[in-house]
Amino acid sequence: MLPVIRHEKSEELYLTKLGLRFIWIGHASCFVQMNNFRFLVDPVFSERCGVASFIGPKRFRPPALIINDLPDDLDAILISHNHFDHLDYSSVKELNKLYGERLTWFCGRGTRQWFLDNNVKNVVELDWWEEYHFSKKEVNIAFCPAQHCYAVWDATHKFYFAGDTGYTHNISIFRQIGEKYGPFNLSAIPIGNYEPQWIKQAHHVSPDEAVQIHIDVQSKKIDWHSLG
Repeated sequence: MLPVIRHEKSEELYLTKLGLRFIWIGHASCFVQMNNFRFLVDPVFSERCGVASFIGPKRFRPPALIINDLPDDLDAILISHNHFDHLDYSSVKELNKLYGERLTWFCGRGTRQWFLDNNVKNVVELDWWEEYHFSKKEVNIAFCPAQHCYAVWDATHKFYFAGDTGYTHNISIFRQIGEKYGPFNLSAIPIGNYEPQWIKQAHHVSPDEAVQIHIDVQSKKIDWHSLG
C-alpha cells in the first residue's frame, strides 16, 4: 500500500512558472495545474460516499489535500459523472461556499440542473465531443465519449481524465480520442473495482486495460487512481 503524502497549502505546492503539475488526492479526485490554469476533477473530500454522511462506502485513507489547502485562484472543477463517489454533495457545497462564482463548473449532459438546484453558479454542460474554450486562461476542455472522461489542453500541455470507464464495447473510441486530441502529456486512468470481471468489466478497467487505454489515447505518461 502506498503512503499518503499530505500536501499542505504553501507557495511551493503550486507552480509559479509555466508547466504541468498533478496531485492525486485520492480515489478519482485530482488537482491539476497547466501553466496558470488550476482545476479539480471529481473532488470528493468526504469520509463516506452516499446519500448521507453516515452511510455509503468509507474511504480507507485521508485525502492528500483538504479543501483549505487548495489555491485561492482555483479556476474550474470538472465532474465526469453523477455517481456519489465522483459527485459528492458535501464537497460541492463546501467548494461553492469557499469560491462562489469565481469557479466554473463543467459537467456532462443532464447534470447542470442539479448544480443550479444546489445554488451553484457558472455551470457549463457538455455533451460528447463538445468543446469549450476557457478564454480567461486560453484553455480548451472537451467531454469525450469514453464512459465519462475529459480532455483538457492549452498551447503547451494536454491532460486526459478517464473517470470511470470500461474497455469492452466500442473500444475504438479511445483511439479516436488519441487521434483527435492526443498525444497527451499525462493521463489519469482508473484501475479499481474491476473484479469479478464478468460483472465489472463493462464499467471499470483492469491494470492491463488501463495500460491499453494509455496507449490508445497516445499518452506520454500515466497516473492511475484506485478505490480508497
